[in-house]
Order: sequence, then structure tokens, then C-alpha cells
Amino acid sequence: MQEPLLGSEGLDYDTFPEAPASPRERTRAGVLQNRRVFLATFAAVLGNFSFGYALVYTSPVIPALKLSSDPELHLDKKQASWFGSVFTLGAAAGGLSAMVLNDLLGRKLSIMFSAVPSVIGYALMAGARGLWMLLLGRTLTGFAGGLTAACIPVYVSEIAPPGVRGALGATPQLMSVFGSLSLYALGLLLPWRWLAVAGEGPVLVMILLLSFMPNSPRFLLSKGRDEEALQALTWLRADSEVHWEFEQIQDNVRRQSSRVSWSEARDPRVYRPILIAVLMRFLQQLTGITPILVYLQTIFDSTSVVLPSQQDAAIVGAVRLVSVLIAAVTMDLAGRKVLLYVSASVMFVANLTLGLYIHFGPRPLTPNSTLGLEIMTLGGTEQPPATSFNYLTLIPLLATMLFIMGYAMGWGPITWLLMSEVLPLRARGVASGLCVLVSWLTAFVLTKYFLLAVNAFGLQVPFFFFSAICALSLLFTGCCVPETRGRSLEQIEAFFQTRRMSFRP
Repeated sequence: MQEPLLGSEGLDYDTFPEAPASPRERTRAGVLQNRRVFLATFAAVLGNFSFGYALVYTSPVIPALKLSSDPELHLDKKQASWFGSVFTLGAAAGGLSAMVLNDLLGRKLSIMFSAVPSVIGYALMAGARGLWMLLLGRTLTGFAGGLTAACIPVYVSEIAPPGVRGALGATPQLMSVFGSLSLYALGLLLPWRWLAVAGEGPVLVMILLLSFMPNSPRFLLSKGRDEEALQALTWLRADSEVHWEFEQIQDNVRRQSSRVSWSEARDPRVYRPILIAVLMRFLQQLTGITPILVYLQTIFDSTSVVLPSQQDAAIVGAVRLVSVLIAAVTMDLAGRKVLLYVSASVMFVANLTLGLYIHFGPRPLTPNSTLGLEIMTLGGTEQPPATSFNYLTLIPLLATMLFIMGYAMGWGPITWLLMSEVLPLRARGVASGLCVLVSWLTAFVLTKYFLLAVNAFGLQVPFFFFSAICALSLLFTGCCVPETRGRSLEQIEAFFQTRRMSFRP
């Protein structure tokens, strides 16, 4: 019996040709295929949540301790500067340890190890009976933050396929921002000791989830554990065909089976990507992000802001979160360099505006006063009272929101992502630790001397300096940073072997 034509297929006849998949269907298929990568990424970036939470812990705590009646916990200006800056010193030590641990324990175990100093640090601050406990706890949480800052971006970039690496590369910064926002929000509700207790939760969840996640296939291959690497990659890709990708990674690892020697480090093909990553982290800190976040409420207390400084800090945290979300969505669409240009330009305008406002704007009669000037006399003549609301007092909040928005859309997440993308595999563990070390030593100097510079020269001077650095960052992006969108890690590494300045032929 002859088969009906309905549904028959041939070279010249197709009753119902298959329609191409819609963008929605392709997105759904990509989500299903990468769902395990998303889960592993989420487990890892909980460490960044804890990092962001710990980084801004001082923002509500320093004002509270300055008013403390306990002489053992009362902070003066010098002690407050140490309490704010010692975190970055611990983070630098964490970055230094990552230079060893990243390649010794692997990315995943190094992230899990960071939970030990983090838990101890939060416990010390929660039960602090003196300044030394606060400083030690702050240092330990900083050490954990520096270790995760070096390990998590590398882990995420090594497990993510090229199509989603840009979006996933933004998740460390996204979770760091979410952690900071959570701290600002809880700071409106909880006393400072309970803020430290609340910081323990994400660390414990991270340990639990990471226990079930695989290590980086690239790290496993570098240690000769090929079978385990194949199993890890197969699990991450949800059992899809992985042999071509595995062979490509395996070939790249075999060609770089040894570590970089000092003589090789002088080769432009090796030091050029490392130098780009280090300078990006250096410039990232010089934009002023860390001292602004650490002393956010103190800065608002020193200006005529509209709302109480705690509420202003929470609003800025929410803006930062939304901006990183925008960056995560657009990073693989617009490209890295476009967002870096936009980011530096926005930060330049914001820092310059804030500096000019502080220099020429109104002086608050009381810290954080929202009232206008009282009735004043000048030459015996009574002046009319100022209105109770001055729209100029919106400028500090709006300028800070603009700065945070600009940073979070570009120089925040993309710096972390490019660090993990451009570093050569043989030097990735050590070089990522070097980047974090340089970054947080710079942050330590800035946070330690920020308040001292403000007392000596005025609050406007640091913001003028930060705006000049943002202008320099524009030039650096145009001259030195390659566009890595849509490229595999192996393609990016091959690009630096050619000594070209662009992927374009």
C-alpha cells in the first residue's frame, strides 16, 4: 500500500517544512542546556554576596560606634579610618594567598576555604568587646573577600560557554552589589552586632551548595585528571555533546602544561594581558568606588542631603543593583568596550558634579540637615527665612547615584570579567591573585587616607581627583583593552599570541 504524502520528506518535497526556532525557543533551549552552569555559578557567587556585605559593613556601624557610650568600642576619627580601611588590607592578603591556593587547591576548594576566615571574622565582630576584636574580624572578612575576588571570576569564566560568559561574568559583581544592598537595608532594622550575625548565613549556604558542584574542567585537565574533567564538563553542559569542546580545551591545556617562568614573563605575549588586567584593577579602585562605599553615610552626613543618610545609602545600593543587572543583560549585546566608555564618562560627570557641589554648594548647619538656612542677619538687616526645602540638596544623592550607576554598568563587572578572560591559562591562578593584591592595596591606601585628606583639604578634593582618573580610564580603554565579546578563552589567548591590538583582521 502506498504511503500517504502527508508528512513525507524527500529532496524535492516536504509537506510541512520545519520552521526555524523562534528567539524565545532558542532562549529556553539555552537556559535548559546551561541550567547546571547557572546553578554552579550561583553557588560560587554567594561568596561575592558575602564580600559585598562585608565591604560596606562599616557604613552604618561607624556612625553607631562614634556615638557608643562604651569606651572600649567608641571610635574616634583615627580609629574609624582604621576600621574602614583594614578590610582592604585583609583583602590584599587574600589576593596574595590566592596566587598559591588557586593552583594548589583549585578554584572551587579555594572558594570553599574562604568560608573559614569569613565565619570567624563575623563572629568576632558580633561579640566584640574591644577595638581589637572589631579590627581582627574586619581583617578576616577582608581576607575571605580578597580570596573569593580572585577565585570566583576565574571559576565562573572557566565553566561558562562563550554565549553566556558575558552575562555570567557579571554575576560576581551583581551578587556583591546585592550583598551591599542587603547590608544597607538591614542596617535600617538591625543593630550593628546582629548585622554581623546575619552575615554568617550566605557563607554557610555557599559551602553547602558548592559541595555538590564540580571543579573547573580546565583546572582538572591542568592536573592530569582527564576523566574527571570530562565528567565535570558533561555535567555542566547537561549531557549535551561535549567532545569537541573538551578536545579544544585539552589541546590548549597540553600546550601550556608548565607554569610561566620569569624569563617567559618578559614576553609581550605573556605580560601584555597580565598588565592590562592589573592596570584595569588599579584604575578601577582609583575611580573612588571603595572609599565612597565604605564612607557613604559619612559623606552624606557631611553634605546637605534630602533624606537621612541611612535611607540615602539604601537608595544608592538599589540603583547599583539595577545598573549591574543592565550590564549583565547588555554585556554580550553591546560589547565590553562600549560599556567601559559609557561607564567612565558617567563616573567622570558624577565625580566632577559632586566635587563642584561640595566646593560651591550650601553648607549644612547640622549634619544631614534637610532644613534650609535659618533667619540670618547681615549688617543688622534681617534676611527672610529660606524655604524648608532646597532642590540643590538633591545634588549629592543624584550625583552619587549617577556615579554608582556608571561604575556598576561597566568598570565594576567588566573589570572582573576581563581579568578572567584575558589572563593566560598557565598564569591565570597566580595572575588573578596579583590583580586582587594590587587592587586591594590601592583600596587600602585610598580608604585609609580618604578621611585624612578630607580633613586636610576638604571633601571636594578627592572627588576632583577621582574625576581625573575617570578621564584617564577613557584613554586606557581606547588604547589597550581588546573586545572579547563572543570569543572563547582559547581564541582570546591565541589573539595575544599574535600581538595584534584588535580581533579584526
